[in-house]
Amino acid sequence: MNENISYFLKRGFLVSPDFLDKLNSIDKSEFFKLIEEKINNKENLILLNNDLSSNIFSGNKLTLNWLEFDNSRVLFEKNKNSELYKTFLDILSYDLDSNKKEELNHLLEEVKIDEKNLGLAEENGDENNVIILKSYNDESKKRDIQDFVAYFKNRYEFLKEVLSNRKELQNAISIKRLLGRDKNEKGAVSLVGLIYDKNITKNGNIILKLEDKTSIIPLIITKNNPEIFNLANNLVLDEVIGINGFCGDNVVFVNSIFFPDVPLTKELKKCNEEVYCVFTSDLHIGSKLFLEEDFSRFIDWLNCKDCNDEEKKIVEKINYLFIVGDLIDGIGIYPGQEEDLIIKDVYKQYEKFVYFITKIPKRIKIIICGGNHDALRISEPQPILEKNYVGSLYEKDNIFFVTNPSLVNIQSSKDFSGFDVLMYHGYSFPYFADLVDAIRMEGGQKRADLIMKFLLQRRHLAPTHTSNLYIPDANQDPLLIDKIPDFFITGHIHRVNSINYRNITGLNCGCWVSQSEEQKKRGLVPDPSKIFLVNLQTREVKIRDFSKNE
Repeated sequence: MNENISYFLKRGFLVSPDFLDKLNSIDKSEFFKLIEEKINNKENLILLNNDLSSNIFSGNKLTLNWLEFDNSRVLFEKNKNSELYKTFLDILSYDLDSNKKEELNHLLEEVKIDEKNLGLAEENGDENNVIILKSYNDESKKRDIQDFVAYFKNRYEFLKEVLSNRKELQNAISIKRLLGRDKNEKGAVSLVGLIYDKNITKNGNIILKLEDKTSIIPLIITKNNPEIFNLANNLVLDEVIGINGFCGDNVVFVNSIFFPDVPLTKELKKCNEEVYCVFTSDLHIGSKLFLEEDFSRFIDWLNCKDCNDEEKKIVEKINYLFIVGDLIDGIGIYPGQEEDLIIKDVYKQYEKFVYFITKIPKRIKIIICGGNHDALRISEPQPILEKNYVGSLYEKDNIFFVTNPSLVNIQSSKDFSGFDVLMYHGYSFPYFADLVDAIRMEGGQKRADLIMKFLLQRRHLAPTHTSNLYIPDANQDPLLIDKIPDFFITGHIHRVNSINYRNITGLNCGCWVSQSEEQKKRGLVPDPSKIFLVNLQTREVKIRDFSKNE
């Protein structure tokens, strides 16, 4: 048995006990021969278990994104998502060249997973691929108070686990246990909890009420420690933090604050070939202020029109286009909006959107989510657009509709895990731009880069209960940043901002409309007709301006 383990580990495989048990009942020489074939074909199997052994023997020529298959196994074992893993297993049992293709499609339809979203590839492999890792697909149903309770518990448990893995918080105890200590038992303490309340005293100190699943305790942050005081001043309700401090009489004096945050060790991924990706948002088609000439100029550019030879070489290597919400201006979004519309029928607005999208070269994969102006519920996560609005686009192999938010993997191959792109339209952005001093005093909504950093540190897209409208799911919180992305792409506030935070490229896209009276009232100053162009080989970010003055 030890020889078997050594054999697989030397070749980069992990093996499970059930897989090793299976080896005792099969022809090992034949099995090892098949394994060698998989290695020679560069099929990057990561974990070998009993489920995969049948696929290896099947001779199936189908390849998958094995990294995502392995991730689905982890979720399955944590009882977080069984459907995706089981679907992978079922697909592995089929030969796509056989007459079972129809049966496979039926299987995928049952679990609401599109074949092209699973990373299926033929033997020759298409590296210009799109794999939808997270796109909320739960059916609408009545919600009750227990859904809200379970929703916040799930969020809390995830963030608590992240924080508890920090060495500074490994000895964190529950609040109930702390309150149960003898009054004479003082000393250092570590806690993890949710911010229940926040106030500033007459003396200018900050008092937080920290809540965990067992109780609530006051925390005191004095103004005599400016560094910690400034951190505490920018904390918001309902976010989950960790603290180190000293016990008082049923109170804790804080000397350190910790966020869930993304790890410092996040890899800056780069692919081996020169491939480009374009990011944009907030078209607002249907508005009188829609800059149609500028947007048409952008579409022509994607078709290599009016490009010099050098620029044409770049445009021809654009493989992906992300559009992050507010495809149309919508109807009845704000009081008096009808005065700002040139197309007053939502279906005709989408017709115009379809017209533009179908002019984009088919070689470019287009990933689209909705926003608060689209024909969707405002509550997040927002579902994908329905076929009755953009039906003809659903028939296009190069177009992918996802929810808001969503997580999409691009450019993966047998030798590269690809880039994970977190898409979020950004409905919560104005709330934190106005509430958090460190953002408001540096420009508020003009500093989307600071908002993105703030949310990445909290590992949540809307940590405060009142920062957005949301659907409380008892099984998961789709707004958690549970998987660290390579790109964090947003929109909504019509500002072009970028940031590199711990090797995550954050891009807040601009818009394709000029400033409206309603935007003036909200202090929103648009930065229109610009797109982000990213070289995936170097991770260099450039801005391309399509305005008339360019």
